[in-house]
Amino acid sequence: MLTIAVSKGRIYEDALPLLEAAGIVPLDDPKKCRKLILDTNRDDVRLIIIRATDVPTFVEHGAADLGIAGKDVLLEHGAQTLYEPLDLGIARCRMMTATFVDAPPMGRRVRVATKYVKTAKSYFANLGIQAEIIKLYGSMELAPLVGLADCIVDLVETGNTLKANGLEPKELICEISSRLVVNKASMKMKHALIQPLIDQFEITLANQ
Repeated sequence: MLTIAVSKGRIYEDALPLLEAAGIVPLDDPKKCRKLILDTNRDDVRLIIIRATDVPTFVEHGAADLGIAGKDVLLEHGAQTLYEPLDLGIARCRMMTATFVDAPPMGRRVRVATKYVKTAKSYFANLGIQAEIIKLYGSMELAPLVGLADCIVDLVETGNTLKANGLEPKELICEISSRLVVNKASMKMKHALIQPLIDQFEITLANQ
């Protein structure tokens, strides 16, 4: 049995065509049922539906053999223990700093609001900027507006939410897309099941 961990929402929807091309079709729709384990048309493959931030944890500890997770989540998790064979090229966006449109250049000290604490610390440290990181779980755009932070680090797709709140993206930290990750022990023990799946994903991506 292969267990593949995927998060609900955009990543799941974007992953469905890739899974289907590999001959894997879930028998239930997570939007219409409360099931967290989805059977598929293959008796030897099941999907588990979990929070995006939990995907690398489930794969790392072997509760899932494979997972589909955003690079932002993997960077924050520190997923060196996982095998990351493929960039699936789905759920694309950018991780960026953002602040007021007319904000002056950042000084040597800055307060930053973000849920990407490790990534933000590393980024500003590499610039030689002393950053006080304030962890938030949502509504990042509010932080500069109420004086909680000088800037934010967040994912940007269209930038419309930033613009609506008088902010704009500034510096690119990294390009983000969803990656296939594999438990290293599973890769050895279930190689005959996992490798053909990776190969099929590669073929599908090459033909897009």
